[in-house]
Amino acid sequence: MKKFFHYINNEVLVKAASLNTANISIKILAGILISKFIAVFIGPEGMSLIGNLRNFLSTIQSISIAGLYNGFVKLIGKHKNNVKELTNTLSTVFYFGFFASLILAFLCYYNAEFINELIFFNNNYVYVIKTMAIVLPFYSLNMFVFAIMNGFSKYRILLVINITGQILGLLVTLLLIKQENIDGALIAVVITPALNLLITIVGIAFRKNLMSIINITDIQFSVLRNLSPNMIMALVSSIALPIVYIIIRNYLISEIGIKEAGYWTAVTRVSDYYLMFINSLMALYILPRFAELKTQTEFRKEVFSFYKTVLPVFALILGVIYLSRSLLVTLLFTEEFRPIEDLMGYQILGDFMRVMSMVIAYKFLAKKMFTHFIIIEIFLFVIMYFSSIYLIDAFGLKGAVMGHCLSYLMHFGIVLLIFGSSLFGVINDEGIDEF
Repeated sequence: MKKFFHYINNEVLVKAASLNTANISIKILAGILISKFIAVFIGPEGMSLIGNLRNFLSTIQSISIAGLYNGFVKLIGKHKNNVKELTNTLSTVFYFGFFASLILAFLCYYNAEFINELIFFNNNYVYVIKTMAIVLPFYSLNMFVFAIMNGFSKYRILLVINITGQILGLLVTLLLIKQENIDGALIAVVITPALNLLITIVGIAFRKNLMSIINITDIQFSVLRNLSPNMIMALVSSIALPIVYIIIRNYLISEIGIKEAGYWTAVTRVSDYYLMFINSLMALYILPRFAELKTQTEFRKEVFSFYKTVLPVFALILGVIYLSRSLLVTLLFTEEFRPIEDLMGYQILGDFMRVMSMVIAYKFLAKKMFTHFIIIEIFLFVIMYFSSIYLIDAFGLKGAVMGHCLSYLMHFGIVLLIFGSSLFGVINDEGIDEF
């Protein structure tokens, strides 16, 4: 436990206080204001359509950068003092990401009608899909430069750029929602990532010497082979969940109603707000810490240390959120969204199980257990789909959050089964057991 707090105080909070916490706080505040505007000017029907677009955009953005971001940042940090390796890494990732995003943009643009039918049903928002396709390469370029600055640990610059981008995106979104209602909200969803072109401009200005070493002749497929496991894991986790959400939301729309689908979307938005902090803490501490561990003894200590210190605080926060759910609906939405109070119990319980499971499951990422990770992730999404559909048929709208809760409960059970010996098994006296 002492090591946990020592690391938090000396490593995590240095970064989190300057970059992570400030950025996430702005993001949450922006999300709350946007949710309020959507509720006031558009209503639950619009919330549902916006939810589908957000999920689809999240999937497309992940594909456009091919899941390269995290692995790319690590490689830059590793090779930043080696010009040859850095040149190969930057050149390979830049051209691969650029052509991937360009191809994807063309596919989305020329299949806009099909995509519109998939996420908007009978509503004609083809122009929104085409706008998304046009700005997609800009998003990919932004993420490329963002990764370079992150790899070189330029946290202070990233902080300023992130906050500026969040504020600019918020102002544009609120203005568009107020002026154009649902059309404005949908356009805002797809253009605000491109507004972060500021990241690219500042990044290139700050690291323009790096751009000169990017050459198509320096592409090395060995770089992609090294990144491929991380790419696959990132793509599976970032694509599958949004797609499942779209399927569940579409099922709610077709079987119950678009307004009810909007209520479910509103609940998931609230969930996203408080999960941002706990997810960022785990990414900053748990993942790098697990990568350092050598024995099952250390793994066990770290997991139970997190359970004893952070999890009770998280549980308390969730309890306060549940008890004040009526006030939250008033603050975040409107009276029309009052039915979501009945949904928050299962959603909160599912999120608690999700965090308990994720803490242990980070071992998959830290120790590069790629096959285990992919199998477990696919299992989660399949269970979430079937359980949600079945429970929606049985209990109506509440079945969607019941499916969420059941899915993460089963996921936690599977993770415990896999790592049961590490957490509860007998450890030899020397403490030199394999991790």
